Amino acid sequence: MDWKEISDNWVLIPQHPKGIVHFLGGAFVAAAPQVTYRWLLEQIAARGYAVVATPFVNTLDHAAIADSVLRSFESAIAELQAKGLLHKRYLPIYGLGHSMGCKLHLLIGSLFAVERAGNILISFNNYAARDAIPLVQQFNPAFAIEFTPSPVETSTLVRSRYNVRRNLIVKFTNDTIDQSAALTELLQLRFPNMVTAKTLNGTHTTPLGQDIRWQPGSTFTPFDAFGQWFKQEVYRDLNQLKSIILLWLNPLSGF
Repeated sequence: MDWKEISDNWVLIPQHPKGIVHFLGGAFVAAAPQVTYRWLLEQIAARGYAVVATPFVNTLDHAAIADSVLRSFESAIAELQAKGLLHKRYLPIYGLGHSMGCKLHLLIGSLFAVERAGNILISFNNYAARDAIPLVQQFNPAFAIEFTPSPVETSTLVRSRYNVRRNLIVKFTNDTIDQSAALTELLQLRFPNMVTAKTLNGTHTTPLGQDIRWQPGSTFTPFDAFGQWFKQEVYRDLNQLKSIILLWLNPLSGF
């Protein structure tokens, strides 16, 4: 199963997909999600989910980005169906976002009439522009900048219009910029008993982990043993994230 570029999206399509995962990454690593999030997305595809990762470049207008990535995703789905790479029968669509990608999925679910079986929101944050990009403010302190919608406007939109009922919210223990607690409270008020919140070991960059391809020599040595132990420790947090996502996607899967 190889990555394909379809309508400016990067996609992985298993033989018989049981669902579609629309992935949106963090602000500064979203331009090449098939590289920066490769391991995690390939693990999800290996379990039978079609993955459509939509690249984007960050601007101050987050509503416009949400509109753009949604249109891009829908174009990719239409092209995949036209090429016979994705059957036209109904498949559940799940949003998967990391960091800023969470905000975009929240805006998509609030501003547009989309059908989603659920959203997975990892390391959510909703900072004001002055906090997220402080260097811009330093160049001209008198020039007020802000994201559209602002953090307050985003919360108001989600509280009143967000239409995706089932949500998994994931935060990491060593993530100093995470704001998942406030989001969890907001969504639990909107959709009681439909929101699952998990706290996992890791940092804000845990989803970006890549596989270390450790190849022991012909003779297994203590150095090889150390290498395998190191790989296991490094990927313990990433594997836990993968397992939580797959279990939430399919509670009967046994992950």
